[in-house]
Amino acid sequence: MSTNPDESAAIATPTGDEIDLKQVALALSRQWPLILAGAVGGLGSAALNTGLTKPVWEGNFQIVLSSKNLEGSSRLSSLAASSPMLSSLAGLSGGSTAQLETQVKILESPLVLKPIFDLVKARKAHTGDSISKLRFAEWVKGNLEVKLEKGTSVLTITYRDSDKPMVLPVLHQISEAYQRYSGRDRRESIRNGLEYSIKQVAKFRKKAEETTRAADAYRIRFGIADGGGKLGGGTVSDISKLVGGYSGGITAPIITTSRPGTQGDPLGQLAQINQELIRRQQTFTNRDPSIKALIRERDALRRYVESSSAGSLALPSQLTNSKEQAMEIVLRYQELERTARRDNAILDSLESSLMSIQLEQARVNDPWDLISTPTMLDEPVSPKLSRNLALGLLAGLILGSGGALVADRRSGRIFNLEEFQSLVQAPRLATLPKNPDEWPAIMQLLADVKLGQAISLALIPVGNSHVNCEAIAQHLQPYLDHSITITISADWHQIRTCQIQWLVAASGSSTRRELESLQQQLKLHTKTVDGLVWLEG
Repeated sequence: MSTNPDESAAIATPTGDEIDLKQVALALSRQWPLILAGAVGGLGSAALNTGLTKPVWEGNFQIVLSSKNLEGSSRLSSLAASSPMLSSLAGLSGGSTAQLETQVKILESPLVLKPIFDLVKARKAHTGDSISKLRFAEWVKGNLEVKLEKGTSVLTITYRDSDKPMVLPVLHQISEAYQRYSGRDRRESIRNGLEYSIKQVAKFRKKAEETTRAADAYRIRFGIADGGGKLGGGTVSDISKLVGGYSGGITAPIITTSRPGTQGDPLGQLAQINQELIRRQQTFTNRDPSIKALIRERDALRRYVESSSAGSLALPSQLTNSKEQAMEIVLRYQELERTARRDNAILDSLESSLMSIQLEQARVNDPWDLISTPTMLDEPVSPKLSRNLALGLLAGLILGSGGALVADRRSGRIFNLEEFQSLVQAPRLATLPKNPDEWPAIMQLLADVKLGQAISLALIPVGNSHVNCEAIAQHLQPYLDHSITITISADWHQIRTCQIQWLVAASGSSTRRELESLQQQLKLHTKTVDGLVWLEG
């Protein structure tokens, strides 16, 4: 079967992945009773549900971390920063924001709310409500809300329940539980810090006393004078250089033999002797009596410095030390002295921390302040009739629209010209508007161009288009200049002799099954139909 390429080019073939919104709107308009039924059903269901649902009442109150407590938290944070070990062991920490967020989670925990939950269960059981499926987590999630206002230390606590007389008592109990918990938590934190500090102070006081006593005993035992740990004002390497012997390459300023300012300083005296010896050797030989006397004095002083670590040790007459033994004694004393100083510094720091915590304990106050008393709203927060009706109407419209589209699709009727032509291969001759008053110009064009000198015309109704065929024949007749036979029939045997054959179909006049059957008949028909006249719905 051939088709007119000029006319078939105007045919729009719909794709399976595209949605024609216009056709969707037309389908919804055709099935408006279903949409109306869905809307009415949604409104009715919402109204019924509202009437059967128990009203839920809501109350709330607010608490805030007091400014005094914030100041105290700042002091504790400073203490925690200065003594990390103490803060971690005593339970002190900084970061008020993190503490508040942590408090919100704790205030929702069974630690604080479990006793109140048990009272609520007992009350509901007494009033006859079923509590077999009531769980703490569900109760907190569905009935209680603890909200930290952004950028503040204000907590808003909201409680909802269908038992109106129970709302305010529960709110009062929650308020008291929160204040008890928060005060207890802070006092316990300070008490932990205090107990730990007292123990540490006692421990390090004893340790500092022991290390100080050990250093003092060692100093007295070996006759080490105050500052003796500094090796007579020099270091071990300095002593080694001075007592290691005279080197002829050493030069020094010439000083007098009286050696002023060197009393009690063996290293200074030794340096003076070496300098005097250098000065005299520039004038006299080593056999000179004065030079021999200086050498003897230098050797004796050197032996004393070596055995007493530059005079730092006041040696008993019965004790003699080598150079190495003397240095070992002084180094051991330095180690004991450093340990004593360190233990005393730790003790001072712990005593300062202890005083800070004791001062904080004296200043402690209730950290939570109520800024609004528990109050209950005058009207229930749910169910709300207007909101439920709006949601019910919306749900009904959605369900009704979905049902309308499904029903329109399942009806099997073809309302779209493109879908019709995808099933029946026939060139479109004309599309007639729904209003017959707009047909004359189209009918005249069909008579002049398509019929010409034809003597017979067959109008083949598709589906229930017989009435449409009669209307087309009636409007077409005035524009025919000669006598032409118009036959309206779907009997292919009857119309096989007609010179011109037109299919006539209207929107919704045929089903998919009818079009499939028509397409089979067109394939068996010996003559090709000349075109399709489509009537808009």
